[in-house]
Amino acid sequence: MTQEEIFDKVKDILVDQFDLEDSEVTMTTNMTDDIDADSLDLFEVLNQVEDEFDIKLEDTEEVSTVADLVNKIKEQTDKK
Repeated sequence: MTQEEIFDKVKDILVDQFDLEDSEVTMTTNMTDDIDADSLDLFEVLNQVEDEFDIKLEDTEEVSTVADLVNKIKEQTDKK
């Protein structure tokens, strides 16, 4: 799976979860600063991501931007 495909799925999850426009989510979007996500929001997003990609994410405290999340997902999907 390419980073672009992963990004598209992550963007769909974020748009749905936070009632955003597609254009509001880019690779540089910061989860807490730009989307105003709190820790519970991030937990829910990470659970959706794990379900969507059938992976288990670890060390998610390093995830602050959409790019960080996409890269984490890519690492896990590449291991499959």
